Amino acid sequence: MPKRAYLILEDGRTFHGDACGWAGIRTGEVVFNTSMTGYQEILTDPSYAEQIVTMTVPHVGNYGVTEDDDESRKPHVHGFVVREMSRVVSNHRADGDLDSWLARHKVPCISGVDTRAITRHIRTVGAMKGIVVTNGTSEKEARERLDAYEGLTGIDLAGRVSCRRNYTVTTDGPPAFHVVVLDFGVKRNITRLLAQRGPARVTVVPGSSSAQEILALNPDGVMLSNGPGDPEPVAEYAAGTVRHLLGKVPVMGICMGMQVLGIALGGKTFKLKFGHRGGNQPVKNLKTGIVEITAQNHGFAVDIDSITRGDIEVTHVNLNDNTLEGFTCKDVPAFAVQYHPEASPGPHDAAYLFDDFYKLIREVRRA
Repeated sequence: MPKRAYLILEDGRTFHGDACGWAGIRTGEVVFNTSMTGYQEILTDPSYAEQIVTMTVPHVGNYGVTEDDDESRKPHVHGFVVREMSRVVSNHRADGDLDSWLARHKVPCISGVDTRAITRHIRTVGAMKGIVVTNGTSEKEARERLDAYEGLTGIDLAGRVSCRRNYTVTTDGPPAFHVVVLDFGVKRNITRLLAQRGPARVTVVPGSSSAQEILALNPDGVMLSNGPGDPEPVAEYAAGTVRHLLGKVPVMGICMGMQVLGIALGGKTFKLKFGHRGGNQPVKNLKTGIVEITAQNHGFAVDIDSITRGDIEVTHVNLNDNTLEGFTCKDVPAFAVQYHPEASPGPHDAAYLFDDFYKLIREVRRA
């Protein structure tokens, strides 16, 4: 007989279900993800640091887990919410089942809840703080802990998940380029695709690295990576670095990287009501007129009206809410997108952006 568990939202709404994964108690920001697959990539994506993720797909865990699908060295979520946890694993690649994996990595999970109701509630009132309890802690004590929880706004989560020292990712054969990744919470598949599509030697450096430290590595290009939470505290140390890099080396930003680049260029960011999280977000490429189906994971966005400089061109917009999804700089070799071109599993519509980055690097080399 499964143990009982519950999820409490900051507005007092409570959902009861069955305990899965780790027996514990965790606070976090409650969000939802609309992807049909990819739960392991979501759980190990550093961009989900300190969030309690609700999956809208009803069955989770069907294909188990495999180490090759991890996007970082460990899960970063603070909790997981599912309609039904599959007890049967059907996948020749699987190393084990999701329930045991969550327990091993100390991620509390609640199943048997109405995830549709949670999603509709968050869409109506917005993402909010919450607490998931799977260890029998009383609701009174849980509510007290939730009341004391400050939330994610203004917190430098990127600094918590960034690497502490440089490391290198390579691919087969001699590299044609050297790319430095400024790590705000980079996913492994970003570094894989950078290495493969170059081909390139990729050096990942802490997000707090200075422009001087980056340029001393003699990069052909610099990638500003994805990352979790509020971009404003990250920009306090990273925006100046980015400004010093612009014009000296080609720059590409992804997700948090776009937000930091936007702030460095004088733009402003704001918190979305419930964020963009899932593998089915429609984005229009304004240059081609093509609508790309994209994978996204962000709770903040760059205010499209704040990017008003004449040397900046808006290139992509979200068709659900018309928020900014991409821009390019006209006078320096730099561009960024808010969504994830490395999405795996997920749509590959935007993978061309890595090729665009290397095209930009080649143009600078020839100049």
